[in-house]
Amino acid sequence: MRNVRGVRGWLAAPLLAVLLTGCGIRATEVPTDFGPAPSRVPCSLSDVAEPSASDAAAQSAGGVPVQVFLLCASQLVTVDRAVRVPDGTAEAERRVLVAQGLLDELAETPSASETEAGYTTDVRGGMSVTGPGPRDPEDTLRLSTSPDDLASYALAQIVCTFSDSAAAEGDGSVVLGGPDTAPLRRYECTPEVRSRPGAQVPPSSGVNGG
Repeated sequence: MRNVRGVRGWLAAPLLAVLLTGCGIRATEVPTDFGPAPSRVPCSLSDVAEPSASDAAAQSAGGVPVQVFLLCASQLVTVDRAVRVPDGTAEAERRVLVAQGLLDELAETPSASETEAGYTTDVRGGMSVTGPGPRDPEDTLRLSTSPDDLASYALAQIVCTFSDSAAAEGDGSVVLGGPDTAPLRRYECTPEVRSRPGAQVPPSSGVNGG
């Protein structure tokens, strides 16, 4: 009897598999299809198509290589840019020219490939920057719009872009003020600001001058 039962069990296994297959159920395979994979990772320019002719022309334009911080996925992310500075420009004037170039680049609409990857900017056009006033520290940059009047995202973009450039002293901070004799503050670009620019205001401290 034991042998008969064994034979019956052995015959039942393939029969069950056939029945399950006939019902559209795979008996031995685990489903692995969870929908289509994402087309590409957000904020990654390596996965987008080749830049357009206008993008390529902008990238190949001559100038000093710089980086600006754009917004992507609610964080600050660097992208490559270039600003024009005439040869032989004095250091003080060079700093201001670089700062203005960076400000202009921040206000520009991101390229087609950058937009496709999710990059945006909160800095508005029409803003200008000048160097220190008569009583300001020599590393001061004065904006035509007071930093206090800027949206948190825009201020974070400007602070991190300036502090990481030849427009500042290269110590991760930048002295900013509004027009004329408005009070000055030294702003810092911290990891927290870069990761949460909308929630984390750039830390700052008062500066004598103005």
